[in-house]
Amino acid sequence: MCFLRRPGASAGWIWWRMLRQVIHRGLQSFFYKLGLFVSRHPVFFLTVPAVLTIIFGFSLLNRFQPDTDLESLVAPSHSLAKIERSLASSLFSLDQSKSQLYSDLHTPGRYGRVILLSKPGGNILHQADVILQIHRAVLEMKVNYKGYNYTFSHLCVLRNQDKKCVLDDIISVLEDLRQAALSNKTTARVQVSYPNTKLKDGRSSFIGHQLGGVMEMPNSKDQRVKSARAIQITYYLQTYGSVTQDLIGEKWESEFCKLMHKMQLDHQDLQLYSLASFSLWKDFHQTSLLARGKILVSLMLILLTATLSSSMKDCLRSKPFLGLLGVLTICISSVTAAGIFFITDGKYNSTLLGIPFFAMGHGTKGVFELLSGWRRTRENLPFKDRVADAYSDVMVSYTMTSSLYFIAFGMGASPFTNIEAVKVFCQNMCVSILLNYFYIFSFFGSCLVFAGQLEQNRYHSIFCCKIPSAEYLDRKPVWFQTMMNDGHHHTSHHETNPYQHHFIQHFLREHYNEWITNIYVKPFVVILYLIYASFSFMGCLQINDGANIINLLASESPSVSYALIQQKYFSNYSPVIGFYIYEPLEYWNGTVQEDLKTLSQGFNTVSWIEQYYQYLRVGNISATNKSDFISILQSSFLKKPEFQHFKNDIIFSKAGDENNIIASRLYLVARTSENTQREAVELLEKLRPLSLIQSIKFIVFNPTFVFMDHYGLSVTMPVLISGFGILLVLILTFFLVIHPLGNFWLILSVTSIELGVLGLMTLWNVDMDCISILCLIYTLNFAIDHCAPLLYTFVLATEHTRTQCIKNSLQDHGTAILQNVSSFLIGLVPLLFVPSNLTFTLFKCLLLAGSCTLLHCFVILPVFLTFFPPSKKHHKKKKRAKRKEREEIECIEIQENPDHVTAV
Repeated sequence: MCFLRRPGASAGWIWWRMLRQVIHRGLQSFFYKLGLFVSRHPVFFLTVPAVLTIIFGFSLLNRFQPDTDLESLVAPSHSLAKIERSLASSLFSLDQSKSQLYSDLHTPGRYGRVILLSKPGGNILHQADVILQIHRAVLEMKVNYKGYNYTFSHLCVLRNQDKKCVLDDIISVLEDLRQAALSNKTTARVQVSYPNTKLKDGRSSFIGHQLGGVMEMPNSKDQRVKSARAIQITYYLQTYGSVTQDLIGEKWESEFCKLMHKMQLDHQDLQLYSLASFSLWKDFHQTSLLARGKILVSLMLILLTATLSSSMKDCLRSKPFLGLLGVLTICISSVTAAGIFFITDGKYNSTLLGIPFFAMGHGTKGVFELLSGWRRTRENLPFKDRVADAYSDVMVSYTMTSSLYFIAFGMGASPFTNIEAVKVFCQNMCVSILLNYFYIFSFFGSCLVFAGQLEQNRYHSIFCCKIPSAEYLDRKPVWFQTMMNDGHHHTSHHETNPYQHHFIQHFLREHYNEWITNIYVKPFVVILYLIYASFSFMGCLQINDGANIINLLASESPSVSYALIQQKYFSNYSPVIGFYIYEPLEYWNGTVQEDLKTLSQGFNTVSWIEQYYQYLRVGNISATNKSDFISILQSSFLKKPEFQHFKNDIIFSKAGDENNIIASRLYLVARTSENTQREAVELLEKLRPLSLIQSIKFIVFNPTFVFMDHYGLSVTMPVLISGFGILLVLILTFFLVIHPLGNFWLILSVTSIELGVLGLMTLWNVDMDCISILCLIYTLNFAIDHCAPLLYTFVLATEHTRTQCIKNSLQDHGTAILQNVSSFLIGLVPLLFVPSNLTFTLFKCLLLAGSCTLLHCFVILPVFLTFFPPSKKHHKKKKRAKRKEREEIECIEIQENPDHVTAV
């Protein structure tokens, strides 16, 4: 090995160059020997992966188990909201508070919920009798379990004061309306106000989440309701934590949904939308059931594309079965990875649908690169040496990209990831990448060995029969000559590489390379990139977090239909926020009263404190000290029927003869628009800091906060960590690769692709949820997978001009890139026909990842690399020096032996 010192180069530069070349040649030598070893033992490397797939495939069938805990999957694992929930639950039972702590879709425990919607222009309050009939049917519905019949009264949450079932207050309003109608009274006499209304027992009730589509009387001071379009009723079930109770509750919910479907058929004048606690998980898992057939269609399309793209007119050198076997190699490696996942007690969830597509996009890249490497080998070598040369040429780059895949998804599986679904996906993806790599060099390598042996022995690539001689073919019909054509017509013209007749290589070499490097095309490419960068930047400024759970559900599911109706008619008010004061407080103090009023300013409050203060004012009662305040509260206020329910909101303690209020709660509701969830997050972010600076020690909680607390940060953290990990690796290896500019260009290209996908997916209405984040992590690696071979071949090329270097790079790697990306994008098409928001997101993000990568590899990089470093002038000078030296040697030989020249 000889190293020539560049004029002016330092000793350090020479040392780094020597180190880079030693490492690179050492890796090439290692993979050459690995290729030889595989080619000498093909049966062993074919059998071992197949046996592993059979073993782990059976475990996949036996141990398959879905994950039914949606909160643990998609809610941030570590959040302040969960701590606040524990603290709130230790003070006041959340199971007893479910009816007060209204939440849109995240109500804890078991429940059944129904929205009754009148026809356009109708008034739902005029149909009180029909709604109460449906209500009675729910109460009388029976569920049989082990010979016993259970009704709602056996399973419901009970009120502390009278041990009756907790029911929504809108039921009392409807009963009053019905009684008024039966007694020939006009409904106007039953005054229904919105959002707070007065009930018959004197209580003031908030019905903002139970009455929707409200039109108020004009000029009405007490906000009387003129008409309403929808009513929402929730039936809360008790949860004792026992398995039996949970099973009975699940059966009751199932019967409830069936009953609502039956009632819809009986009452055509109403539209009924039902929801139960299991509905979200069921509709989340429904995506997997809907996508099964489409994934098989996708596999068939990828198999067909890989087979056709690996074919040639030359029946000897065509490799259709290798393309097909390459895709099957990735399939069996994915089955093995799934088996390992379930053996280690993994539970399936619908986000794992993306793994087959992710694994296929990386695995088939290795398959097509090995095929391209095989085509670049010399035909006159033995097939074992050709396999070893292909390994030496391809596996260095494939090893690097596989390592970066493993690092990126390994970082996503680290404890820094706060979303369990993302962590499980990344863990499974790491196993898939390792098995992909193993199966590519073992199973597919063995297939390549057998295909090479058939080619060397001149067997037909499809029919596996001996190819006749040229003289024999000339005597046969044209169709037979076409089927048995082995390219001898081309080789007669002294073709140095018969594989150049592959249709993709021919297209790139004869047409595309000349067109994309044309000086008149380059300005349009620059303009195209500026447009691409502008839209990407514009999208990056509009990123939305995807905390909405319906982004992960089947799009035509009952949960999504319910959520859309709920958002349309019941989004005037936020979820009910529990305001928990967890330390003793001087409620009788005027300063404390002003602080509480300041904190609740702008909210619609459901508060014992407010009602008590009003009670004292109306009765002209003075309670300016502790003893009077607590005495009147206990002996008078809480004894009134209309205020008895506030006993559940106060915790008293007794020290001797003295009573104290050690904790209490009240409820806050904010006026919101249709984007209720985002405004709920804003409320949480405003209220939580106040608890640190106010003298009143409080926490705020709603079940929705568990899913949305710092969701944006939690969901973006994996891609930031993965991107940082890859960037760090590329920077650390800056001086270990053959040419540092290769890493520099790779970092720029990957950044451009990643930001492009991020911006464009935002403009395509894709939010930042766990699926889109996983796709962004994959985009990092997909871009490296395709850009790295192209860039490293370019920077190492020794042609005279950059244009010629990029042409050679596209000729060497363009076929594999085009084969892989086209197979990948065609395989995504069936996802478009799965009626699920999750698969829509997956389709959009992966389509953008493939398209942006293809755009950079075939349009942007071939043009921009002709403008910027590395310069190729020193290669030109070296070749001129070598040519001059060779001419001088020839002149010396001529002078020494003139007779030889004459003879020639």
